[in-house]
Amino acid sequence: MTARRSNPPGRRTVAILLALSLFSVSTGATTGAVAARGSAPDAPTHLTVGDRPHPLAVNGPPQFGWWPQDSDGNEVQTAYQLRVFQADGTEQWDSGKVQSSEQQYVQYAGPALAVGTPYRWTVRTWDRAGRVSPWAPPASFETGITDADWEGAAWIRRPSTEPDDYTLVRKEVAIPSGRVVRARAYVSAYHQYRLYLNGAEVDDGPAFSYPGEGYYQVTDVTRQVRARGPLAIGVLYHWYGGGQGRPAAANARGMLLKLVVEYADGRRQVVVSDGSWRVRRASQFETGAPRRNSDAGDYTERIDARQEPIGWTKPGYDDTAQPWTPATVVGAHPTTDVPRLVGQETRLTKTVRRPVSVRRFADGAVVADFGVVIPARPVIRFDHGVSGRVVDIQTSYNLTADGHASTGETDTQGSNLTMRYTQRDGAQQLEANLHWGWRYLEIKAPGAGEQLGAADIAAIVEHTDVDPDRAARFVSSDPTLNAVWALLRRSALYSVQHQFVDTPTREKGQFLGDAVDISYATMAAFGERDAIQQAIREFLHSQDRYWTSGNDLGRYNAVYPNGDGKRDIPDYSEMFVNWVWRYWLETGDTALVRQAYPYLRHTADYVTRHIPATGPTAGLVTNLSGGSGPYQYGIVDWPAPGRFGYDMDTAARTTINVQGYDVLRRTADLAEALGRPAAEVTAYRRPAERLRDDINAKLRREDGIYIDGLYADGRQSTHAGQHSTSYAIALGVAPAADFPRLADHLASLGMKQGPMTAHWLLQALADANRADAVLTRLTDADDLGWANVLARGGTFTWEQWNPEGSESYSHGWGAQAAVDVLGTMLGVSVAAPGAARLSVVVPDIELRSAKGTVPTQRGPVTLDWRRQPTGGVRATIDVPVNVTATVSLPGAVEYDADGPGQPRFLGEHNGRAIFEVGSGQTRFAPRHR
Repeated sequence: MTARRSNPPGRRTVAILLALSLFSVSTGATTGAVAARGSAPDAPTHLTVGDRPHPLAVNGPPQFGWWPQDSDGNEVQTAYQLRVFQADGTEQWDSGKVQSSEQQYVQYAGPALAVGTPYRWTVRTWDRAGRVSPWAPPASFETGITDADWEGAAWIRRPSTEPDDYTLVRKEVAIPSGRVVRARAYVSAYHQYRLYLNGAEVDDGPAFSYPGEGYYQVTDVTRQVRARGPLAIGVLYHWYGGGQGRPAAANARGMLLKLVVEYADGRRQVVVSDGSWRVRRASQFETGAPRRNSDAGDYTERIDARQEPIGWTKPGYDDTAQPWTPATVVGAHPTTDVPRLVGQETRLTKTVRRPVSVRRFADGAVVADFGVVIPARPVIRFDHGVSGRVVDIQTSYNLTADGHASTGETDTQGSNLTMRYTQRDGAQQLEANLHWGWRYLEIKAPGAGEQLGAADIAAIVEHTDVDPDRAARFVSSDPTLNAVWALLRRSALYSVQHQFVDTPTREKGQFLGDAVDISYATMAAFGERDAIQQAIREFLHSQDRYWTSGNDLGRYNAVYPNGDGKRDIPDYSEMFVNWVWRYWLETGDTALVRQAYPYLRHTADYVTRHIPATGPTAGLVTNLSGGSGPYQYGIVDWPAPGRFGYDMDTAARTTINVQGYDVLRRTADLAEALGRPAAEVTAYRRPAERLRDDINAKLRREDGIYIDGLYADGRQSTHAGQHSTSYAIALGVAPAADFPRLADHLASLGMKQGPMTAHWLLQALADANRADAVLTRLTDADDLGWANVLARGGTFTWEQWNPEGSESYSHGWGAQAAVDVLGTMLGVSVAAPGAARLSVVVPDIELRSAKGTVPTQRGPVTLDWRRQPTGGVRATIDVPVNVTATVSLPGAVEYDADGPGQPRFLGEHNGRAIFEVGSGQTRFAPRHR
């Protein structure tokens, strides 16, 4: 077998590879002998409900998932059987043997489940020969509660009109004798809360949502209430008005709690928030603190430790005197102002991080460097506090020339990154309540006798929790590429807290475009699911709230939830459809797609409403309604320098048209996936094809390069920005025959797209068989891009390649390139919904080796490849059970292939060797001549 071409195939070649996999080809390649199979499958592992291992608030019918296991290679799941049990062991449901390869989002179909109730479940599977596995060790889940199940719990509050309202709420109850077998705390508050039991913080939660779309959280507190005796329940809630990512929800100010304690003898104790609870202002938080900025609307923290009521979270505290007063009861849930709550599936992970260095200055200041930008809450321990001593704290993204925390506009994102702490006497610890983004922490004057070091200074880093079993790994022979991967991975994770945020400092809002970009990265790098599901549903809510009729129908808010009401950005609305499609490709979750599909149809209609049948721009999406100012009719890229001269005066913009084509084709794809009528699928497929043809006929120069669009009078723009051609390739508009010329054009431009859209440039280059150019863009420290960010000291992806003014040094949208590291540099990508099939394309580029693990819905995939001096690569791949991979190897060599994955040679394509492998390990090596 002799390869004639060394360029790796692009993603569109996947279709050809999949077609090849449908038949065998006889060639000179050697494959390993078929291993004898005879053992039954092993018990399934990684049991989840709704993508979580032990969820406590399952809303609606549970969606079960598992990973089949088998010591035999090339195995599949042909059937499964699920059993669900009540806590006492009584069987709730037996699915019976179901002939299906499905292993994710398998919906419960038994008798109605009780609310707020624990269940256990297990599963077993059958292999291709009909052998059955042992039952999996049982896993657990608990149903959530409905709005009718709060058992009299009332929304309570402290009467207040403060714009930055910190309120303490407490109650002490007796836990009678008896063995506690289960205790759960159900809590909601606007906007945030911290829950304490007997002095220990056990939970915190957000309600960054509009009332009626809000969340409660449920926490296992069995350990805290096991001991007989008093139980002190304390809640600190914080309401602070509207801001980016946070509606004001003024009438929802307050908190709601239900604590359920169950005993071995069958007794059940319920404690609810009501008028018997006591409240007071959390007076350690000073009033009148300035805001950090006008975007997120967070307030800086001015904490006076002398005013903190010591011991208020512990039993025996006296709350009978002023300023403690009875709580004001708003009403039993549900109320008019908060009519609905659902259990929140996302949770925060909090990790204590110590500085990598601490420097002391002659003036007494101490500067701690945490090594990288982090979204965190500062923590400082003082051993020798003096009552009334004021300690000022400055955080920053950068240092001044003399080593102090910079207060420059860009170094602080135009934000007040200070904190002030007034000490009480003795040993004490400062801990901020809200997180923000920073790297350096300067303590201006810690005081005489305080020798602060790394053991005294910490940061509580906050981000959404992710499953460690789904974390991606990547290492290559190129140190710069490895450093870029670490940058992308960290930036993605640190850009998701209670929701996706554009930056954890300045705005902290869930912008639709940012959420799309960041979630591509978190799906790829962490197999993250819950934050994405939550965000998709929240943007569906935005259409229901603001975009319901006329020309509004089909649009989504640009930021949601939010404090400034109705506003959109047209191309963000277009992005939403691709987002849902991408989520479906990665997960195979048709339930969420089914929920979103009516909204996607509205968006497709929104696009087609703007395609005139006659006139100078006939057939093209023209002046797509929405946005204002620099965003009107579409943002293209942002900040504005990231447009690199894109012609914003065009009426029929190429990027908007290409994304419009993508809206129509992906709506058709999802209609087909849901089994919608053929006529319905065609109603979107045909307009998509017509739009594609018109783009290619009207939005290209004579040499085939895509221009920026047409003016209202039909004239072509003379500007041909990188965006126009990269979008045309990456989103399926450009003819494959033109890829070489188009890719050469893109590569010749270097980096002429901002971090917001740069992934599409990398995908276009990969689609056009230019993985070499992808490597260049990822690792070129001299041109704009990620390596240049690192070379200039960046530790988090930036808002634009050259931040200025208040622009951000911590903007996660550039992390979307994590998809390209794993998909193009390593070579692993999902080729069928739910990762039933993978595409593995080992690139033929100037990279000696790469090794990595890629999370998929069906389990982790590992690939290790090394280029050989005599040509070709040595490669080893491990594929999960119930997954098939098409493997494409480079080089003008023949390959030997063996291993439990039972490789099957399919033939050559573009001078590359194409194999199909099943589960287990498969090894490839160039054949010695």
